[in-house]
Amino acid sequence: MKAILDLIERHRAGEPVGIYSVCCAHPLAIKAALRHAREAGGQALIEATSNQVNQEGGYTGFRPDGFRDLVMGLADEAGLPRDRVLLGGDHLGPNAWRAMDADEAMKRAAVMVADYVTAGFRKIHLDCSMSCGGDPRGLSDAVIAERTATLCERTEAAWKDAGGEPPVYVIGSEVPIPGGAQEALDELAVTDPDAARATIEAHRQAFVRHGLEAAWERVVGLVVQPGVEFDNHHVVDYVPAKARKLSASIEGQPHLVFEAHSTDYQSAAALAALVRDHFAILKVGPGVTFALREALWALDRIGQEWQGDDRSASLRDTVLAAMRDDPTYWKPYYGGRGAELDLQLQYSLSDRIRYYWPTGRVARAVRRLCAAFDADPPPLALVSQYMPAAYEAIRAGALALKGEDLVIHHIRETLTPYSRACDQRSTH
Repeated sequence: MKAILDLIERHRAGEPVGIYSVCCAHPLAIKAALRHAREAGGQALIEATSNQVNQEGGYTGFRPDGFRDLVMGLADEAGLPRDRVLLGGDHLGPNAWRAMDADEAMKRAAVMVADYVTAGFRKIHLDCSMSCGGDPRGLSDAVIAERTATLCERTEAAWKDAGGEPPVYVIGSEVPIPGGAQEALDELAVTDPDAARATIEAHRQAFVRHGLEAAWERVVGLVVQPGVEFDNHHVVDYVPAKARKLSASIEGQPHLVFEAHSTDYQSAAALAALVRDHFAILKVGPGVTFALREALWALDRIGQEWQGDDRSASLRDTVLAAMRDDPTYWKPYYGGRGAELDLQLQYSLSDRIRYYWPTGRVARAVRRLCAAFDADPPPLALVSQYMPAAYEAIRAGALALKGEDLVIHHIRETLTPYSRACDQRSTH
């Protein structure tokens, strides 16, 4: 993936540049990211996680080729050339099958990574850090690296069969589980520089053992913990002074930068500082779908006030009913009861609602909501009450009074600090 290799080279040469990755499978969130890239310039990096998209469909129902077709179709709709769309796979490894024994989980992971590369995904985060059935609770660097190299053999073979640009790789996973921490957080320990170096060396040796020296030259990122995270209601902000030694440690590693996960909800200043400090790949996921939920909740409230309860789509009630009927995706994360649980279900920063948007009744309610808004647009004063930024954009002639457009505009407000942090010479 020449675009990322070139960007990493520019960053290592001293330019204040990076790239942000939108890890989200919702079509409206993807549309927002693609429109934002079209207008802000540069590439749109869209990533799917192993739980969202795999050969068994994941929780979205998409296999890698289906997700590719979705993104590229939305890019055509947004007017973004396909050569400016980069596809990535996040946490690709045995995570979706970790309840199985390690051999079986790794076999399934190998099929998955090959399917990703065959479908055209070229930024590949290989993550074998999780314990599987029969494994000890914590895995050593050597075991993680060996499993990673085994999967890399499959990705390299799949690329050679498929053709096109070679994939680039990200290794490591010193972060809590995807989607935010489960416990309350006040402060996080930054990755020890010696631990980061040990991870790199263990992977380098494993790649060499597997004859993957050429692939090692395309390892561009290491996932570490720079001291950023969020739980249900709190954000741990980036403090540059605490990450100074870690930041400096990458300078001795040619062709490498750090990849920072869980940067959701960080301030614009913190995002810019992360890129400056060599955390040049920024990942955002729940922060985007949290903004999606905010916008849809606002439209739902506008619809209730403008059209009345009898004619409204009742989106909020539909979503909450779906979550209570099937607590699979939130039960391990939320411990509240009564009113406290109501708040967690709707407003937790980990945004477990994102798992429920694809369900039939919820997706139909979203379509009804947007269709009703467009068929009978509300007064602008009502838009101002619930979506003031959209109101200003409509008044300025920069935004149409359409339900979907208002949602996309709100999500783009979340992405603007990322695009600015990743190109600090730009004024967009």
